[in-house]
Amino acid sequence: MKAILGKKIGMTQVFTEQGEVIPVTVLESGNLVVVQKKTEEKDGYNAIQVGFGDVKIKNVIKPKKGHFDKSKVEPKRFLREFRVDNIDDYEVGQKIGVDIFQVGEKVDVSGISKGKGFQGPIKRHGHSRGGMSHGSKFHRLRGSLGASAGVGKVVKGTKAHGHMGNEKVTVLNLEVVRVDADKNVILLKGAVPGPKKGLVKIREAVRKSK
Repeated sequence: MKAILGKKIGMTQVFTEQGEVIPVTVLESGNLVVVQKKTEEKDGYNAIQVGFGDVKIKNVIKPKKGHFDKSKVEPKRFLREFRVDNIDDYEVGQKIGVDIFQVGEKVDVSGISKGKGFQGPIKRHGHSRGGMSHGSKFHRLRGSLGASAGVGKVVKGTKAHGHMGNEKVTVLNLEVVRVDADKNVILLKGAVPGPKKGLVKIREAVRKSK
């Protein structure tokens, strides 16, 4: 399975030859390097460990620095692991760029969504509010939490107020609109999760839509 790591730059729009406007998200990749190979004989599965993002040497802890020194690779900010079908296609120190994807190809993008902090049920789950007149005492409160005497507890999984955002989100089947290998930039149709400069994982679509 093809996959890379990238940094979210932001959103913009591009025009087709027919004049159609396509909203796209700009993702920057590049300097992605294979740090370690894991084989089924030794580790029980085939995978590659890749490093992404520049980091100052003084900010790298000794165990991680030793890991990079063993592979003879410059330290990177992020380390992630990708399952692969054929481990022989990769070598330690090999660089992986955005050109592994083609225009028109479908990809899945995973990232950490923006944190919204503690939010009420209206913003968090889209619940309806009560009357906003002066006499109403039910504006943005949570409604009934369940039955009365029959069930004397809140049922697990009931939608209520709480922490919102800052969780892994995956968007499926985004179309690759443009690939610029010289600038290490890939443009995907639509929005991807996370804030600007957030780390995202771009992989070949698992369930390709027709």
